Amino acid sequence: MGTVQAQAIMSLDGYVAKPDNTIGRLFDWLQNGDVAIPTPAGDFTVHLTPASAGHWQRWVSSLGALVCGRTLFDVTDGWQGRHTLDVPIVVVTHQVPTDWVAAHPDAPFHFVTDGVEAAIARAKELAGDRVVTVTGGIIARQCLELGLLDEVAVDLVPVVMGAGNRPFFGTLTSQDVLLGNPTVCVQGDRVTHLVFPVER
Repeated sequence: MGTVQAQAIMSLDGYVAKPDNTIGRLFDWLQNGDVAIPTPAGDFTVHLTPASAGHWQRWVSSLGALVCGRTLFDVTDGWQGRHTLDVPIVVVTHQVPTDWVAAHPDAPFHFVTDGVEAAIARAKELAGDRVVTVTGGIIARQCLELGLLDEVAVDLVPVVMGAGNRPFFGTLTSQDVLLGNPTVCVQGDRVTHLVFPVER
């Protein structure tokens, strides 16, 4: 099975969105370079610096499935049935949005109602030997506390937001979790791409 990786584009003070769920300047680096790369779904084109472009292409080409929570799914309206990264999506939820499913019959979305562990297991089935990426802080925190994560990937943006909907992982119920030294450290323009192994 492939790697399970929590992933976030994050401010220097740990936020992934403002209190109203807008992203502020967090995604500016996706349009500040000369290397044009269409997203896998073809819904828009990113313009990256060469360093960020290399990192982006390696990361995107490794992905096999994405896991998110119901809040992110609702905020994005399920990406209209096709995620920008064009991979199967597993949504952790208490209730399947039957109206949305009926309106998007061909969408590669899988709704799991029996918890995070079941969602990760389903995502691994879908991804095979490719990477399962977990996005959304609450789900990432639960995965971290349950020992389901192999890596934490952060695109660290040098902006201090001061406030946000919550820090990425939020409040842990366990002790501090010490990660390993980064296995990836790529300096882009207004972003640093980092990948930390989760030590067990």
